[in-house]
Amino acid sequence: MILYTPLAAEDIFPAETTQFDSHQVMQYRGRTVQAEHLGNGMYRVHQLLSTDPADFLDENCAPGKLFSL
Repeated sequence: MILYTPLAAEDIFPAETTQFDSHQVMQYRGRTVQAEHLGNGMYRVHQLLSTDPADFLDENCAPGKLFSL
């Protein structure tokens, strides 16, 4: 089947909700991030939740960055 649409594939075929069970919204370095728990106290930043443009220049809060608590 061919589907002609301007929408992204993720909008048409959403991800399963179980994929995000390990994600948590937390404070890291004074900023709110959505992070994925990897085990052994390690987390990976999935998304930075901020309205301050300067927060996005901090490489420590960039998506994909690993940190521990």
